Amino acid sequence: MTFKSSLMASAAFAVCATGLPAFAEGELNLYSSRHYDTDERLYSDFTEQTGITINRIEGNADELIARMDAEGQNSPVDVFLTVDTVRMTRAKQMGLLQSIESDVLEDRIPANLQDDDNQWFAFSKRARILFYDETDVETPPMTYQDIAKPEYEGMVCIRSSSNVYTQNIVAALVAHLGEEATQDWANGVVSNFARDPQGGDTDQLRGIVSGECDIAMANTYYFARALRRDVSGLSDSTDMIGWVFPNQDSFGAHINISGGAVAANAPNRENAIEFLEYLASEQAQEYFSAGNDEYPVVEGAPLADSVQTLGAFEEDDIPLSDIADNINVAQRILAEAGWK
Repeated sequence: MTFKSSLMASAAFAVCATGLPAFAEGELNLYSSRHYDTDERLYSDFTEQTGITINRIEGNADELIARMDAEGQNSPVDVFLTVDTVRMTRAKQMGLLQSIESDVLEDRIPANLQDDDNQWFAFSKRARILFYDETDVETPPMTYQDIAKPEYEGMVCIRSSSNVYTQNIVAALVAHLGEEATQDWANGVVSNFARDPQGGDTDQLRGIVSGECDIAMANTYYFARALRRDVSGLSDSTDMIGWVFPNQDSFGAHINISGGAVAANAPNRENAIEFLEYLASEQAQEYFSAGNDEYPVVEGAPLADSVQTLGAFEEDDIPLSDIADNINVAQRILAEAGWK
């Protein structure tokens, strides 16, 4: 875990360690599992606009949640950022977040991309879509269900069952198809593995380049990033890879999000709300796309060229809270399918 702070930040966290509140006028304490260097612009622009200094700890989401829980009422954290609904929901269930009222967030963030109790909000999104080798695959799968079909035996590369992106897509399919049909789907996908699940989304795409896989599932921003800048083992071969936004004639393409929340014991609560509102601003929304190749959540926000290349799509508008409710079922389905 890396700790990035100013000298003032160090002082604030030292005070917290004594059991005293970490309130400091004009400051904000942030725990973030977003690991993108490009987010530096988000933080510096917010500080420039508001005069509020951001002190932050970056690390694995599970570690940050455990830290918040251990700190209890003395926790200095004001805002928690993470890159998936699973961890955000876990933090909520553990009582680590609080509900907030914000007309700005209600107006700008679509209802399906925020928690039912206003405890967390999405600020950027990525579609989880299908990529394929255009030189080998004449008839690519057009739906998530298709990759379980026998004609794609030995062709599919996808992440492990422990990965939150895998759990999210399975949880979404449970919501749409039911448990029995999703179990059949998972069984079929496992039968179609080109290899045991390994690596991250970029590794699934590299598997297409290497010829190990013909079809891969990945989030859009991993491929868009390779269009914008050099990604070893991928950028030189993007012209051989086609993509499909699945289920465009039914429930739409599944999306993942980055989201933020105000911590339950936030000592700088008003600053925390102001920061979340800033993340929904046009400036910040544009930067999520330009800086990290993500889709903004606010309608009409500009898209980076790399994202525009992938194109617009019909997205699944199921409430993310509903998907989070199915995670335990998804984990059981994956285990029963033998999905490693």
